[in-house]
Amino acid sequence: MNRILKLTLLVSILTSACGADDNRVIPTLTSTPTLTLEQRIPTPRYISSISTATSTKEPTEPVATDTFEVTSTLELDGTQQNLTGTADTSTPVFDEWMNLPVIPAINSNLSQIYQRGLSLGNDPQAFSIFGDCQSRPNEFFGVFETDQTVFNSLSPDLQETVTNFNGSFNRESPTSQDGTTPGGLLWPEWHGGEYGCTSAETPVDCELRIHHPSFVLIQIGTHFESRNTDYLRTIINQLLDNGVVPILATKADNRELDNRINRDMALLATEFNLPLWNFWSAVSGLPDRGLYVKEGREDQGAVYLNEEASELHRMTGLIMLNAVWRAATGN
Repeated sequence: MNRILKLTLLVSILTSACGADDNRVIPTLTSTPTLTLEQRIPTPRYISSISTATSTKEPTEPVATDTFEVTSTLELDGTQQNLTGTADTSTPVFDEWMNLPVIPAINSNLSQIYQRGLSLGNDPQAFSIFGDCQSRPNEFFGVFETDQTVFNSLSPDLQETVTNFNGSFNRESPTSQDGTTPGGLLWPEWHGGEYGCTSAETPVDCELRIHHPSFVLIQIGTHFESRNTDYLRTIINQLLDNGVVPILATKADNRELDNRINRDMALLATEFNLPLWNFWSAVSGLPDRGLYVKEGREDQGAVYLNEEASELHRMTGLIMLNAVWRAATGN
């Protein structure tokens, strides 16, 4: 029965993926058991040593700390956009997260996580991405390493960030793949034995072992699950246990129709006192939020970023990484 559950989950993930690899072998089921959605979600393979709140507990307010102020602007097509704002330390509920700035003030307490990670062997020049197809190198950060013209167009501080993390922008990984969900990141079979991963490892386990990141950018949720937040909480705790600084992010689409993925991501940022890159806000001024329906994948709806939204995606993402890196390192 356990094997049938796993195979059912794999089929459901791949059929909803934003561009699943045609070379993957999809198991064929001879029968489909009658199961609830939650029964089809794999049990997380990681139990944190950190005591966490249950999903019904109200997040605690973050302790006031010194903040690292970031002032950045981004100019696209002659229009300058202000990306920063005053950090809101109140608990974001319902739609309040929509008013959060794209790039927040960064808490200096991240340095404690970062320094602990260095003592555990994390690489100060490595970061990882946990995301789906729109976070893969060709769609997101890869251009910063592969296109010298793009690199030269960056401000000196962003060039320094790209140089420091050279090798992390244009790499494929087990945690940034088509159709990835939080549950998939905790499922040993999701990486398919690629990237040097073993059958005993989840994609998160594998990525931490092979890349030793000091920072992880988490932008995931277009392909969501009923236990999305529970899995994200498990992932965040595993990162913190390993001294890795998590950077949470909202998404541009509202495929779930009630914005609960972004709302819950904001709540998790408050619960763990972590930085939130509010990408949703960055595309608020674009027609249709910079989203379109891809031909041949009409059933997914408007979840793909157009060229203008993609540019905002990579640039605001880089500015966020730069801000968190400098806050954590005191640079």
